[in-house]
Amino acid sequence: MSHTTTVAGTPVDTRHWINGVRVASADGATFADHSPIDGTELGQISRGGKPEAEAAVAAAKAAFPAWAATSPQERARLLHAIADGVEKRLEELAQVETHDNGALIRSHRRGVMPRVAHNFRFFADWLTNDLGHEDFDTNTRRNHVSWDPAGPCVLITPWNAPLMMESWKVAPALAAGNTVVLKPAEWSPLTASLLADIAAEAGLPAGVLNIVQGYGAEVGQALTEHPDVRRISFTGSVPTARHISAAAAANLTPVSLELGGKSPLLVLEDADLDLAVELAVEQYDNAGQVCLAGTRLLVHESLQEAFVEKFVQKANSLVQGDPRDAATDLGPNIHPRQLEKIDGFVQRALAAGAQAVIGGGPNTELGGLYYRPTLLTGLAQDAEAVQEEIFGPVLTLQTFADDDEAVALANGTRFGLAATVVSGDRAHADRIARQLVAGTVWVNCFYVRDLRAPFGGSRQSGVGREGGTWSFDFYCDLKNTVTAQESGWVQHG
Repeated sequence: MSHTTTVAGTPVDTRHWINGVRVASADGATFADHSPIDGTELGQISRGGKPEAEAAVAAAKAAFPAWAATSPQERARLLHAIADGVEKRLEELAQVETHDNGALIRSHRRGVMPRVAHNFRFFADWLTNDLGHEDFDTNTRRNHVSWDPAGPCVLITPWNAPLMMESWKVAPALAAGNTVVLKPAEWSPLTASLLADIAAEAGLPAGVLNIVQGYGAEVGQALTEHPDVRRISFTGSVPTARHISAAAAANLTPVSLELGGKSPLLVLEDADLDLAVELAVEQYDNAGQVCLAGTRLLVHESLQEAFVEKFVQKANSLVQGDPRDAATDLGPNIHPRQLEKIDGFVQRALAAGAQAVIGGGPNTELGGLYYRPTLLTGLAQDAEAVQEEIFGPVLTLQTFADDDEAVALANGTRFGLAATVVSGDRAHADRIARQLVAGTVWVNCFYVRDLRAPFGGSRQSGVGREGGTWSFDFYCDLKNTVTAQESGWVQHG
């Protein structure tokens, strides 16, 4: 049986990467990976279970002492070498990921893959240049704060932006001196395999980065309940996070969770209407499969008619089609189950009395997994489509009469990942932003993500923050060493 598949001319090994070598599953089990573009089978991927989880954690545990003892400068050098490898293979990575998860080739070329390289470089540089805390005195005692590597880390990543999300986790975990077991999403595993090749070519020691593929209920469960795992970072759904948290609790393993969102986009009475519409239509990016997306449009009632008119005009100009075409604006959704889920939300909303201003169903002209960009109106605050994460190209629109109502609607879900405010008055925007429950608030912009800033969600959108020193705070054991300065010292020589 061949363990290599070729995607867009690039060979991809379909086996796990454990302790520096390729490993098929012990029982020979595989699962099929299909392209959302046209349903083509891309390969049979090794399907891990408990044996592979145990082998990967054992490899990470064995490699940890030497990697933790490696100087920050050498760890940073290797992370930069990985970034070099990403840049060298940028076009291959872009092509493979577009085939694997259906996101736009132009986005992968211009933004996503360059950002992957940047993520590795950022944490390499932060480790050597910016990670630190000034010593401080308590009477005559000197306090010194340090960040000690924690141990093997399990990182579980989603399918909507596979390699970028993996780099957000792998880079700081490795920079901190930890070893890693990465479990990529089963719907988009291929670029994780290429990352293993890149890391090996960069000279990363065996066992420092391990990659196991498979389903969450099988290999994921075995990894998260393993007693030798010292950190777990997960991006995905709230129900899965509950399972991970329960598994981690038995060993008191710290977890970082970046979960779902139902973010509001508030168009205040003094907003620039053209900017508001531009930002609103941008929420269809990646076929709506973005956790941060402002899917709930909250528009001042005086602007509703003009906003909807301009929104429809701009949304109708989006080109939906093959994501391999650089002219395409909106590609397919990831999987038949996801398309069914999206359409279920929309059809139930329509049956309950909502109106579809645009869209309202799959794109039957294209077939497959393409769903028309949809805007729903006539929804109450407690409506399912307002309260639940749809994760597709579906937006809802509600109006408000004043700021108090706007804030109440914006904060009126169990989520708190992000929010966007559009306003022509800085003081007004700041006043609203301060009242919003969200890990990130954008004002007159969207999706500006600086790794120096904390990132994470409030309420059921997550636990913890990552980015800059916050990432090292999670991936390390912080230590404070307190030393007496004036007594207790023995003179030598």
